[in-house]
Amino acid sequence: MSATNDLLPHVVLSGDHRAPGANNASLYSVLYSVLTIKSLPALLDVLQCAAIEIMGAEEVRILHYEPEQNRIMCYGYDKNHESFLSFPQEDDTPPAAFSSALRHPLVTPSQRLGDIMFLRSDPFRDEERATAVMLADVTAIALENLLEKTLAEQEEARLRHERDHCRILVDVTNAVTSKLELDALAGEVSREIHRFFGIDYIGLSLFDQDDSRLKTYVASYQRGKPVLHEQTWIPLAGSLAQQVIESENMLLMDLHDSTRLAPHDRQLAQMLELGHQTICQLPLVFGHKVLGVLKLAQCRSSVFDEDNLTLLRQIAARIAIAVDNALAYAEISRLKDNLVHENHYLTEQIRQEGDFSEIVGQSRAIKAVLEQVEMVAASDTTVLILGETGTGKELIAQAVHDLSGRSDKRMVKMNCAAIPATLLESDLFGHEKGAYTGAAQQRMGRFELAHQGSLFLDEVGDIPLELQPKLLRVLQEKEIERLGGNKVIPVDVRLIAATNRDLKQMVEDREYRSDLYYRLNVFPIMIPPLRERPEDIPLLVKFFTAKIARRMNRTITRIPTEAIRRLSALPWPGNIRELENIIERAVILTRGPVLALPLDAFSSARPQPVALTVPAADAGGDERERILQALRDANGIVAGPRGAATRLGLKRTTLISRMQKMGISGKDYLK
Repeated sequence: MSATNDLLPHVVLSGDHRAPGANNASLYSVLYSVLTIKSLPALLDVLQCAAIEIMGAEEVRILHYEPEQNRIMCYGYDKNHESFLSFPQEDDTPPAAFSSALRHPLVTPSQRLGDIMFLRSDPFRDEERATAVMLADVTAIALENLLEKTLAEQEEARLRHERDHCRILVDVTNAVTSKLELDALAGEVSREIHRFFGIDYIGLSLFDQDDSRLKTYVASYQRGKPVLHEQTWIPLAGSLAQQVIESENMLLMDLHDSTRLAPHDRQLAQMLELGHQTICQLPLVFGHKVLGVLKLAQCRSSVFDEDNLTLLRQIAARIAIAVDNALAYAEISRLKDNLVHENHYLTEQIRQEGDFSEIVGQSRAIKAVLEQVEMVAASDTTVLILGETGTGKELIAQAVHDLSGRSDKRMVKMNCAAIPATLLESDLFGHEKGAYTGAAQQRMGRFELAHQGSLFLDEVGDIPLELQPKLLRVLQEKEIERLGGNKVIPVDVRLIAATNRDLKQMVEDREYRSDLYYRLNVFPIMIPPLRERPEDIPLLVKFFTAKIARRMNRTITRIPTEAIRRLSALPWPGNIRELENIIERAVILTRGPVLALPLDAFSSARPQPVALTVPAADAGGDERERILQALRDANGIVAGPRGAATRLGLKRTTLISRMQKMGISGKDYLK
């Protein structure tokens, strides 16, 4: 109370005088009115009227002490009684227009609130002083009630405001954390911020640290309806968001000023075109890491008042949590998909693989191949395995991988001829979600699956021309881009390729790129056909008999010598695969311990007598005549097992290409 007394010295103390109250109905009416007042302006109205009518005062003022601010506020009317005043009272001197000031403390049993001051030009009488005391006592009670009511209303408003803020935070948090995909999250962020704040331009920019760029989701509203939705990549350098990310501080400024600060930020120009004047950018920080920026723009700067900014900071923190969750979910989904794809590929390989535990053969030809395998295996050089169908090219590829420094990693296998050309690119290099119709999710390609291991491409001669440059780039640059994506992914893969086709001739026929051929043909390994290694046939017969019998739970202990002799004399156009198939059929037909070979097995392995091989180097009139003769023998049929292409030992497309070059048409060979 002493501090209050120091601040409120009396100009004129009214003493302990009391007015005779019973005979003054007007005074009691005023006192009753004061006690029932609901607002400070109404209290001043009643006191002003009472001061004039009962006390003859010209003005009345309330001096209220505010201890929190350590100041005195003066409430009253101006000299024309027209406007309500509220201002700090800096001194105790009565206004110059008044020569008398009657001042009495406003005291309640619990506190001193301040003083009441009555002003007029002539001195106050004793009875007027007594009236002032009564008015002061009642005014103190009324003022205390008003102040308590005001504090209660302010507290209620504060609690209501906090409740509204909490409701907004809860609604926004529930909305954004329920979205685990970034696209859906960005849409929910824009809807919630527009709903609660009326902000018309909302952008969510996510920072890609690897490429130093921002993936930005933008939503713009007009009259409450979305008019713009877009996703775009923008470079971080030169953008306004760069300053926010580097400083981790909010940025609020005039939009025109921001364009001068970041003249190359095209999003700022977009905001200006939409009529916005103020921009606010808030960093999205979670776990001491900046994940991106929340960009807001509006034509009214008032929306970014301190109260809303406080709430927006809290919302940005929750959006950052949701973004981190979405990024983690995307990574988990990616890894899960990768595991599914890897499992699919590995299961497929296990299903397709035979027993590659050993290579059967003692011939000089097969030993020369194995020496080449040992020489090249330790390096990362690309290997091209050449040979006819069924010679065991995949087995040699597995041996190269098993003897290499990558043997502890997987060897991913792919038959290029078994996959439709339209899907080959996606299977090799992977694709992004939405890259084409049916691409419902991101998928890794074989190169990514083979990272740090080996990739075996069988039938590499069947890769379409339009896809060959992309394969060449992987071999040269050691990097890929998924179909539908633009992100460069480094890969460390040792390529082992195989084909039964004459790639050199295909290059000459312009059916294969020469640069890719030379890149593949760094270390070629030619697998000899079975007919060139007849001394290995007895070993292969015994090996396949034991393997197949074990698989079928059969017991076969002897193979007739005559059967082995006759099998060794056959030319085996289908090579080892044909031999294995015949042995499997024999095991199925065997009913005792001695392998029973069907008689038709020997005839089925003989070559077609009509087969005619034309050397690839032959050209000119002789080649034209051979092609015409083959077409006549095949009755004009080009493709198929008895077609002219098979008779000539050529691919269908190669034969057609040569026919076009030589001007051969149906009238030349059809009777």
